[in-house]
Amino acid sequence: MSTIFSKIIAREVPANIVYQDDRVTAFHDINPAAPVHILIVPNKEIPTMNDATPEDEGVLGHMLLVAAQIAREHNIAESGYRLIINTNADGGQEVFHLHLHLLGGRPLGPMVQR
Repeated sequence: MSTIFSKIIAREVPANIVYQDDRVTAFHDINPAAPVHILIVPNKEIPTMNDATPEDEGVLGHMLLVAAQIAREHNIAESGYRLIINTNADGGQEVFHLHLHLLGGRPLGPMVQR
């Protein structure tokens, strides 16, 4: 079953795409939690981090490098940014297509509420 992210990757659903290559697609989150909130998504559907395999190692590393590039392009690399991957319900995952959140543009505060 195709996810909303797969439909964005295929450009079947509109999104503000900021980067796309043969391995990943990056687009603005529709509910931003920071001034810059971009999702970096593997073009291959991987439901959760738990489903990643050794064959996915290259795309997972590529996601991090693309995030750093986008942070530079959005002028948040120097001030700082946060990268987050949520996994499953307790981890806060809402769309079951692995994705990396890139957040920045303001001080982000503590990582987790206590």
